[in-house]
Amino acid sequence: MVKLLKGLKPFTLSIVIIFTFTFIRTITELFLPTLMSDIVDTGIVEQDIGYIAKVGAIMLLIAGLGALCSILTSMLSAKTGSAFARDLRNKVFEKVENYSLKEFDEKGTASLITRTTNDITQVQNLVVMLLRMFIRAPLMAIGGIIMAINKNPNLSLIIIVVVIVLGIIIGLVASKSIPMFKSMQVKIDKLNLVLRERLTGIRVIRAFNKVNHENNRFNDANKDLTNTAIKVNKLMACLTPILMLLFNFTTIFIIWFGSFKINNGAMQVGDLMAFIQYVSQIMFSLIMLTMIFILIPRASASAIRINEVLEVVPEINDPTKPIETGSKRGYVEFQNVSFRYNNAEGRALEDISFNANPGEVTAIIGGTGSGKSTLVNLISRFYDVTKGKILIDGVDIREMSQGYLRKKIGLVPQKAVLFSGTIIDNIKYGKEDASRDEIVKACEIAQATEFINDMKDKYDSVISQGGTNVSGGQKQRLSIARALVRKPEIYLFDDSFSALDFKTDAKLRQALNKEIVDDTIIIVAQRVTTVMNADRIIVLDEGRIVGMGTHKELLSSSDVYKQIVSSQLSEEELA
Repeated sequence: MVKLLKGLKPFTLSIVIIFTFTFIRTITELFLPTLMSDIVDTGIVEQDIGYIAKVGAIMLLIAGLGALCSILTSMLSAKTGSAFARDLRNKVFEKVENYSLKEFDEKGTASLITRTTNDITQVQNLVVMLLRMFIRAPLMAIGGIIMAINKNPNLSLIIIVVVIVLGIIIGLVASKSIPMFKSMQVKIDKLNLVLRERLTGIRVIRAFNKVNHENNRFNDANKDLTNTAIKVNKLMACLTPILMLLFNFTTIFIIWFGSFKINNGAMQVGDLMAFIQYVSQIMFSLIMLTMIFILIPRASASAIRINEVLEVVPEINDPTKPIETGSKRGYVEFQNVSFRYNNAEGRALEDISFNANPGEVTAIIGGTGSGKSTLVNLISRFYDVTKGKILIDGVDIREMSQGYLRKKIGLVPQKAVLFSGTIIDNIKYGKEDASRDEIVKACEIAQATEFINDMKDKYDSVISQGGTNVSGGQKQRLSIARALVRKPEIYLFDDSFSALDFKTDAKLRQALNKEIVDDTIIIVAQRVTTVMNADRIIVLDEGRIVGMGTHKELLSSSDVYKQIVSSQLSEEELA
């Protein structure tokens, strides 16, 4: 928690102003009972209307000043707390943006969303409460005790007993609530995970009639969270009536013992009324502290989870002195590369060596799980190799900055991803300053012009979140256009033609071959027709290269390739 609260440093001036207003407000509240005591003991007893009016006017001014300070304190506290939470969310988001895919896999998307939203909100609530109550509660408690002792030292012994009892109650509640608050945050993670899977996988769920199954999963997670929330809220709900009961009994004892002192002439009626008000202020300040203690366990649990995100050291980092120049352009070389996913039993890739040169098309083909997409992810440095080297332009990619490396690459991922916005916005994701002519040309090469022109607003047509208002093939073509407008040295097509019909696939590859002459193209594909004209075909099987060459060479030298071809093409097509 302390680490996170250091983020309040930019708001030092606001905090000083808040504390100043809080101090003034507390002093005004402590001063009012004494003035009321004077009105009773002097004005009313002596029936001095002028004195009552005079002191009453002073009380109104003091109360008005206190109210103004209260309003300003609340406004500044809310503003500072919101700004602190905004900065913390930005900090967490920027940190997560620098994660490698390994860290994403470990933390989980649902948990990261919860930590960025719900957990930061819990910390924000505590910060606002601290700003409003941190100075006021102790000042009011200490000031109330001093003023109460000033009115009657003997009667003040009751306060000591009350404080001890209240401390025991708060301690018991805190010891029970802290574990439950920690548990609640974990259960919110689980609920978010189930909800996210339900929303993203709705088509599959309905297709397999698993709606009831998913409803049960959600209900189980929801009930688990609800039951924990009910338990902790029951515990907190008991606290308020106990505190009020304690306050009422304290008031009864004060009036009981105070009445004897008034009869004995040791105390005046006004002083007893002021004493009761000071005790109520002390009790109120202790209740405020209790509210803070209620928030602290949950906020502390959230702070731990936020710090876990911020303290992660990404596996992939830029070198201290990155090399950002190479003697070549567009050359990709794998030197005995092996890779294993975290906690996986075996290696996804084993001893991979090959070259991909400018002006050539290098195709990668193989069965499901053979390591094709993993290989592409290694070139983009989403993961670091376990063994060996990947060189681009003669430089180990681990010696380059990630930004420089990825400027050289135009990636079209296996799963086409579009963002909410217009078609132009999505294509400009590849190049922010791309002109409309560049965008149109990229779309023409990607064979996307026809369906774009059929849309109502053409290039200004809005793409909904996740690209749900376009087909799979249209998403792939827009993703290809996004990579083309970038004009990189190296193009990575990770099974990017799978949703295209054969005619569109052929036209697109023909347009690519004409346009991309001096760049390196690496294509991952399932279709033999997509790769058979490549300059170099790499056949992968269980993470190993089992064949490399042209289509004709592999037909005579690679049994795995021959099996793939025979499963897709007829004898006439082979001939």
